[in-house]
Amino acid sequence: MTEDEFDAFYATAFPRLTGQLYAFTGDHGEAQDVVQEAFVRAWDRRRQFLSDSAPEAWIRTVAMRLAVSRWRRARRWLELVRRTPPPDSTPGPGPEHTALVAALRELPPAQRMAIVLHHLCDLSVEQVASETGAPVGTVKARLFRGRAELAKRLAEDDEADEADGCVDEADRPVRKESRRVR
Repeated sequence: MTEDEFDAFYATAFPRLTGQLYAFTGDHGEAQDVVQEAFVRAWDRRRQFLSDSAPEAWIRTVAMRLAVSRWRRARRWLELVRRTPPPDSTPGPGPEHTALVAALRELPPAQRMAIVLHHLCDLSVEQVASETGAPVGTVKARLFRGRAELAKRLAEDDEADEADGCVDEADRPVRKESRRVR
C-alpha cells in the first residue's frame, strides 16, 4: 500500500473503526486513542497490506488488544491502590498558625501583601516593590508597620490565652535567674 492509498484507507476506516471500538470500550476518547495507536503501528507495515486481504481487520485486532491491555493496566493499578492503605491523616494547622493567619487578616491589605510577599514568599524588598508597584520606601514602611501591628495582635492573643488558662506550662518561656559567682 502506498502512502496515498494508506491515507485514503485511513480517512475511510478511522470513523468506522472508532465506532466499533467505542462499542467495545464504552469510552469514545479511549476508542479514538487505541484506533489511532493501531494506525500508527500499521503505518510501518503498510507495504505488507498488499498481500493481506483485510487491513481493517488487522487494525481492529490491534486496537482491541490495545484497549484490553489498557483496561488490564488500569485494573492492576486500581487493585494496587485498594491494597495500599490510605496515608495517615494530615494534622490541621497548629494554634500558632491559626493565630498568625487571624492576625494577618486584620492588617490592611497593603501591609498584609508586603508581609506575605517578603516573609512567606521570601522576596526581597525590591522584588516586593516591583510586584506591588509601590516605591521601595513605601514597602519598607508597610513592612515596619505591619510587623509592629502583628506583634501587638499576637501579644494580645497570648495574653488572652494566659488569662483563659489555655497556655500549657510547657509553652511558657523559661526565665533563668542570673547567679553571680563570687
